[in-house]
Amino acid sequence: MTTGGRKATSPAAEGGRRSARRAVVGRLSWGLADQAASSATNFAVGIYVARSLGLAAFGVFSLAWVTYGVVLSVSRGLATDPLVVRFSGVPEASWRGAVARSSGTALGVGTAVGMVSLLVGLSVGGRLGAAFAALGLVLPGLLLQDAWRYAFFAAGAGRKAFVNDVVWGVALVPAMVVAAGVGSVTAFVLAWGGAAAVAAGYGCVQSGIRPRLTGVREWLHHHRDLGYRYLVENTCVSGASQLRAYGLGAIVGVSAVGVIRGAELLLGPFLAVLMGLSLVTVAESARVLRRAPHRLGRFCLLLGGAQAAAALLWGAALLLVPDRLGELVLGGVWHAASQLIVPATLGVAGAGLGAGAAAGLRALGAARRSLRCQLFASACYVGGGLGGAAVAGTVGSAWGVAAATVCGSAVWWLHLQAALREHRPDPVPEVEK
Repeated sequence: MTTGGRKATSPAAEGGRRSARRAVVGRLSWGLADQAASSATNFAVGIYVARSLGLAAFGVFSLAWVTYGVVLSVSRGLATDPLVVRFSGVPEASWRGAVARSSGTALGVGTAVGMVSLLVGLSVGGRLGAAFAALGLVLPGLLLQDAWRYAFFAAGAGRKAFVNDVVWGVALVPAMVVAAGVGSVTAFVLAWGGAAAVAAGYGCVQSGIRPRLTGVREWLHHHRDLGYRYLVENTCVSGASQLRAYGLGAIVGVSAVGVIRGAELLLGPFLAVLMGLSLVTVAESARVLRRAPHRLGRFCLLLGGAQAAAALLWGAALLLVPDRLGELVLGGVWHAASQLIVPATLGVAGAGLGAGAAAGLRALGAARRSLRCQLFASACYVGGGLGGAAVAGTVGSAWGVAAATVCGSAVWWLHLQAALREHRPDPVPEVEK
């Protein structure tokens, strides 16, 4: 029976849609809450180092932080990104087996790269070398803790990820007290990573799963079609940030790296929202693809548009912050960092818009297209950041990155549109054969 040319909807069907929408909102909410807890931890560490150790030491800490971001991207590309794409909303038995191998892969990456970082740090020496040696010691715990977060979100159990990050934050308090007594960048790196190791151990208790290092080869083999492309894609993102940081330090000075990190801290609360959504957007996009493929494009546009609008609103609010309050938060870093608010905001808004399209491409399993997009965006990021630095110093670098991010976002959306046209509604694989 129809009314006005439209099919009638039964109360049961309408109730089912409302329940599905509530479930999506609930999972997104846990993603935001989890990232708020995680970002509060990182924000507290960054602010404490900036205020306690000065701009130069903060620059050293930022270089170690950026390097950690590169290693984290390797772990996610090989371990957790394939997990989220292929094991979101699958039967528990399939999920548990996949998580054991995925978390083992993350732990293996942390151990292998950590040994390299430790050796490099010891050979370099000095304050920078000590920071990298400390980073090598804590990398296994940092990567395993991140792997549990993605595993829980793949299962739709965002509450467990949130609790795990709260455990990290609680463990960080006494560790920070000890680090403050020592008063070095190395002590803060060890405190931050040591607290993460506590949360990583608690993740084993929460899930009842032990990471299987013996399953690493099997995991990499079964997911090589996605894993290696995501590896390149993710390392392009973090590698571009690292190249920009190292290049900026060479062109302008190490203190400039601290200024850029200070601007990122000002955007920290919004970046928490952006990163929190990224924990669940691929999983949610994969669910939309399974249940209503024709809605995927609109879902991604809503995600990207909302993130871009929120970034612009946050940046506008930052412009109203009085200098006295800014100095209270960032100390001597505030004056230089506040000059980067406008370009940094535009860059984050562009990234937020592109993130919606990126989630759609990953849900579609269009790894080739997403890799092309990321290679282009990363090349623009490095070129804009270093080219701007050569022309106009730190401020020029920030504007160059903003322009590059907007261009990259446009390419992401062009490729998503093409991928949606090519898509056939074939079943998405849920378990390994």
